[in-house]
This record gives sequence, structure tokens and C-alpha cells, in this order.
Amino acid sequence: MGSYRVCCCFTRRFKVTEADPPLDVKTAFNDYTDGAIHMTADQLLKFILENQNGNVSVNGNGVAVTKTDAERIVEQVLHKRHPITSLINRKTFTLEDFHHYLFSFEFNPPIGSQVHQDMNLPLTHYFIYTGHNSYLTGNQLSSPCSDVPIIKALERGVRVIELDLWPNSSKDNVHVLHGRTLTTPVELVKCLKSIKEHAFVASDYPVVITLEDHLTPDLQEKVAQMVHDTFGELLYIPESSDLKELPSPETLKGRILISTKPPKEYLEAEEDKSTKSQRVKYSSDDDVWGEEPSEATPYKDKNNKYESDESDHDNEDSEHYIKKADSCPAYKNLIAIHAGKPKGGLEEALKVEKDKVRRLSLAEQELEKAAERHQQQIIRFTQQNILRIYPKGTRVTSSNYKPLIGWLHGAQMIAFNMQGYGRSLWLMHGMFRANGGCGYVRKPDFLMQHGPNNEVFDPKAKLPVKKILKVKVYMGDGWHLDFKQTHFDAYSPPDFYTRVGIAGAAADEIMRKTRAIEDSWTPVWNEEFTFELTLPEIALLRIEVHEYDMSEKDDFAGQTCLPVSELRPGIRAVPLCDRKGYPYPSARLLMKFEFLP
Repeated sequence: MGSYRVCCCFTRRFKVTEADPPLDVKTAFNDYTDGAIHMTADQLLKFILENQNGNVSVNGNGVAVTKTDAERIVEQVLHKRHPITSLINRKTFTLEDFHHYLFSFEFNPPIGSQVHQDMNLPLTHYFIYTGHNSYLTGNQLSSPCSDVPIIKALERGVRVIELDLWPNSSKDNVHVLHGRTLTTPVELVKCLKSIKEHAFVASDYPVVITLEDHLTPDLQEKVAQMVHDTFGELLYIPESSDLKELPSPETLKGRILISTKPPKEYLEAEEDKSTKSQRVKYSSDDDVWGEEPSEATPYKDKNNKYESDESDHDNEDSEHYIKKADSCPAYKNLIAIHAGKPKGGLEEALKVEKDKVRRLSLAEQELEKAAERHQQQIIRFTQQNILRIYPKGTRVTSSNYKPLIGWLHGAQMIAFNMQGYGRSLWLMHGMFRANGGCGYVRKPDFLMQHGPNNEVFDPKAKLPVKKILKVKVYMGDGWHLDFKQTHFDAYSPPDFYTRVGIAGAAADEIMRKTRAIEDSWTPVWNEEFTFELTLPEIALLRIEVHEYDMSEKDDFAGQTCLPVSELRPGIRAVPLCDRKGYPYPSARLLMKFEFLP
């Protein structure tokens, strides 16, 4: 029973009650029990085989269900709901037990959690979970540098960690920091040790460390020694410096790779700080949830020069250090994925070199510009090489950009500020929930194929509808366990509504919403939505819950994002996450997913 004070004189009382099972749940129970009041394990098995795509969750994995699995589900659900059941030895479900089973993401999650894709293709065939400035704890200008965000990223399954290497003040050791800012440094060796300790906590598949170095040859040599001493046999060193194709994630299981430019001159000259500061403009395009990704304004830049996040001084001259450019073979030999900054424009940067694999980095605005004129050239490049996209420099608050543009052009590494926030980051989390959350998601075939005339996929082409997804939002529960009674409204229970939609190809993107249910911690909507998909392989189902507020901005009440290609048909329990993407203990939705031909 909850009490809400009104006008200091009156008290309104509301009881948090368990909502009745939806009609579809009642109908299913009645159909499979032939109208009886108990459901046996055999009847549950038949329901799962005929309505839930024949899959159950066993140890978090979606596997084909057997009678033994059905019996185990009944036993575990009853033990959880009725610990004393063992005394009476009941081994059947009531309607409420059946509803509890369906509404439990432990037993009935919306997607599986096992690696199921072919992991024996070259790395270029996969989207890879990638971080940007992975050492920053907050904003890009003044937040402390630490190994803690690196650890958090690895524990979430991120597979690409970025480190910026700079000399310390005495120039006898190496620090990790965001150069020419007020960020406080962290020692490189501390970051390396944390990477080693946490690299394979969430996934066995390889970790790539991208280095942006601003070091003298002697410090590069010191880095090479640190890397060898820290990682030992975990470090993957290719037999040849010019790989024709990259190894597969399966081959590289449990290994750590280094990706950076080959050693070049280090220039001590510093850019005029006043000129630098004039370039920095604060980005205010993110509110507490982040703007809608589909509403992001494309970056317009009249300057058509290729940009990179590599050192600003790479093309400057310094005879003293150029002579030392090849004096550190130990550092050069570390590099498994060669990065580079070709001179010239985008066309030159995107040239595919025969029998040579490399990594190219483009700023988000450069990708947008390239996508207008060179979309097929980008896709050809990513079929053989690695393309990394990183946030524009004005995102000083560590906000992020829309990742779908990169994915639709085959870019493997969409580098995100994992310490950031907002809807774009939710899309990133959603994409990498696929394939068991291992950090590698195989690119759709359409991005790797060639047509009869050697043509490749055209992201701008108008495509027919390939699949129709029906989504039914039944109800929600669990907020009263995760939030204080007055969190949403000081005077009454919350008024929840759900937003459901698609992120993906431009033609597929849409958001819909349910009506708001007044004064209920367990809202029941029973609303259905239909989504036509031209590229279901890359589509993400967006789900958000908000609390309607008549006088102020609506309150956030949870979100999640799920890869459409991984959705398990049937009635499913969908766990909700907070703004940072961490799951709430209890808040969840009961939904139904159905694919039409």
C-alpha cells in the first residue's frame, strides 16, 4: 500500500497489485490445458514448440527445448514462486505460474546469449564493438584519465580499446591522456595491466588496442617492451608485416592485437593554443536522453580535405626525427593491423590496395561527406580493409553520433565514447547484444557481396519490404521494486507509456507509442504495432518507457534496444535498462514478437 500526500491535508492511498495475465496468456493456458486449472510439463513443452519458436533459455542460452528442459522450468519456477511447494510435490503450473514464467527474463528472454554466427571469417567481415578515448572518465577536455573506464568497457564486451600515448613531463616515460587538454594522465603500464586482467572477462574473442602515439623512437621502444612484458603470449604478432587478409576472430581467441601507424617522426613543435581553442565549439545536441538519432543534423563542411585523428603534425618536416623513423623495429613489429593517413583526398584514402590490408580512420563528418559521393567506394574498401569512424572534436561532453550510417557502409569500428550517454549509445549497446554479446557481429551478406557486374550494395537505393515485424506490448512491471514511491510523482503512482520503433535503414526508421496508463505501477497496454522492414538484417528494435508529466518534461523509466535479427518469436519478457545501459533488477515489459512473410 502506497500513500501520497495531497495539499498537505489529504492522503491518497494506492495498492501495488499484480496485474492479471493478458488475454493472450489466458487463452494460451486454456488451449494447452484443455480448460483445466493446471499445466503439465508436457503441455508446456507443446506450447513452447508451437508458439515460442521451439526455444527455451538454458543457462542464458536459447536452445532447442526437450521434455527434460520443460520439467526443469516447471521445477525452477515453482521453487522460486512457492518455496514450500517441495512439501506438497506439485509439478504443474497454475495460470499465475505460467504467467510468471513468461514474464521472467531469466527463463524467457527476448534474445539468446550464445555465440551462434560463423566466427571463422577474416576480421573485416565483422562489426566490432569499439571504444573512443577509452581512458577518459568523463568529458573530453578536463576529466581525469584512468584505467577504470577501460575495465568497465571490457566488462561490457567492448573489443577495441583506444589509448593516446604521450611523453611524461620529463620525457622518460609514457602517459595516456587526451593531448593538449586539461585531462590528467594515467600511466600506460597501468592501462596495459588492466587490459590484460579484464580482456576476456565478457568475451573470449580478440581485443584490439588502437594506439595514437606522439612518442620519440626511444619511448616507442619502451612501449614495445612494456607491451611484450605485460601481454607475453597473449600478444598476437603477425608473421608478415603485409597481411593479405586478417585472421578470423576464432583463430585469434584469447589474443590481443595492436593497431597503429608504423613509427614516424615525433615533432616537439606545439600548435598555437589560441588557434586550437578557436576550433573547439561545445556541442549541446544531447538532452538527458539524447536526441533522436534520426533527427541528427548532418555535418556540412565546405572543406573537402581528408581528416584523421592521427597526429596533427604527421605531414610536417623534421630532419632530426625523420632520420630516426626506422630506428624502432621492435615497435613496428608489434603492429597487427596497420593504420595510415594517406595524403590526398577521400578518393585516395579509400583506394583498395591489392593483397594489402590496412585500417583507415575517418571523423563522423568525413563519413557523412564521403557517403554522399563515394558510398560504393566505401563499401568496397570495407570488404577488404578496416574502417574506423570516430566522433567529431566538438563532442567535448563525450556525446555520440548515429552509428547506422557507418554500419550501412560496412564500417567495422564505430568508435564511441562509452562513458557517454544518450540514444545513440543505446543503439550501440543494442547492436552488440547480438551474437551472444561477444563483441563481434558478422556483417550482413549484402555488405560483402558483388553483383554480376561487380557492383556492390547501394545504401541509397530504394528497396522492397523484405520482412514485417509485429510487436505487441502487453504490460510492464517491476518499477515499484527499483524506484522510490515518489520518484516519478510526489502525489500519485506513475502514468507510464511505451515508445516502440525501428532504427536501421532510412526507409525503416519510425517510432510509435502507446497511450499513457494513469496511476499504475503495473500498466497494461495491450497495444500492437507493425513495422515494415527493407533491411531487417541491420534493424534494431528500440523500446523506451516514459512517465507522462503534464506540467514538466516526461520522466525516463527505462529503455532497451534489441537486434531484430536475433528476436525470438513468441511472448517474451524484455528487461529494461537505465540511461547508461545497465539493466534494472526488476523493471521489465511483457511483449510478443511475430514475423510475417
